[in-house]
Amino acid sequence: MTAIEYGVLALVILALLVVVLLRVASTRRSSGSTTLKTGTEETGAPIGPDAEPAATSVLELERPEPATGRLGRLRGRLAKSNTTLGKGLLALLSRGGLDEAAWDEVEETLLLADLGVASTQDLMARLRAGVRANDVNTVDAARLLLRTELIDALDPSMDRSLHVDRHRDVDRPSVVLVVGVNGTGKTTTTGKLARLLVADGRTVVLGAADTFRAAASDQLQTWGDRVGAHVVRGPDGGDPASVAFDAVATGIERGVDAVVIDTAGRLHTKTGLMDELGKVKRVAEKHGPVDEVLLVLDATTGQNGLVQARVFAEVVDITGVVLTKLDGTAKGGIVVSVQRELGVPVKLVGLGEGADDLAPFEPEVFVDALLAD
Repeated sequence: MTAIEYGVLALVILALLVVVLLRVASTRRSSGSTTLKTGTEETGAPIGPDAEPAATSVLELERPEPATGRLGRLRGRLAKSNTTLGKGLLALLSRGGLDEAAWDEVEETLLLADLGVASTQDLMARLRAGVRANDVNTVDAARLLLRTELIDALDPSMDRSLHVDRHRDVDRPSVVLVVGVNGTGKTTTTGKLARLLVADGRTVVLGAADTFRAAASDQLQTWGDRVGAHVVRGPDGGDPASVAFDAVATGIERGVDAVVIDTAGRLHTKTGLMDELGKVKRVAEKHGPVDEVLLVLDATTGQNGLVQARVFAEVVDITGVVLTKLDGTAKGGIVVSVQRELGVPVKLVGLGEGADDLAPFEPEVFVDALLAD
């Protein structure tokens, strides 16, 4: 073989080596970067024992606080209600030997606490009889008498349970309709109620039937995402009854325990909107009866809230009341007066801005908080 032939052969071998090396380098680059599925392709972060954990966009679900005992844990939030109703009455009744002027003060205190005229007159008669029978003249004696009479006024025999269990006999979820006027915290209450149910181990679908307020659906979506509750939405300005219907249908399809439907906040004086609320309930009931209609009232509105309550009760059968903002300037007596007015129990109370500050109402715990030192 000539020198020229040896030179050509060497060049061919060298070319083959270069090709092999280029392929090896390409393979290493490919295996040394992530794919889109692992979530790190954009950064080109290496994979291996020393690699940083890949960032994830999956929202970690929250664990709501247990529903049981919430009111006891939040009793300190009732401090402002305590001032008017609890401490005011204790100071008056513990004087002993009350004359008519003192009883006038007791009556005024009850009225200022939003007890309402009828409830005030009834409680006044009971307190007078109790003072005479027990010779009340100390703070401890007054507290015992007040505790007994206030708990009785709240009627502990009322059924305050939420009917939110799945109907296994007909294989469908329970349905809860949340209603109320603008500004009561209705959508927030719907979201907190979902958390309350999830805390008790139930599965939930939320229906965003407040299609009139642009941010309402987004707000409810956020609440649902935090606890893994599916949210059924419609277009802004769409038919709320259609959303309610679809929400129940979705709940049936997914086999959840409860469907909770948020409705548009509406002024009780607007006849058209109130009629539409009745339509939402009727359409939702095409799948079966609505189990709960919860009326959300702002406790700080006092007796004005009762006017709203009467009108809502005429349009839909209210099964329970949710009193929000009871931790603010509300007077504790509103619980008594709203139950007396509607003949239905206060089932839940809102005691703050926190996600788990919605609590099942317990008359004994509530009264003890009002009369605390």
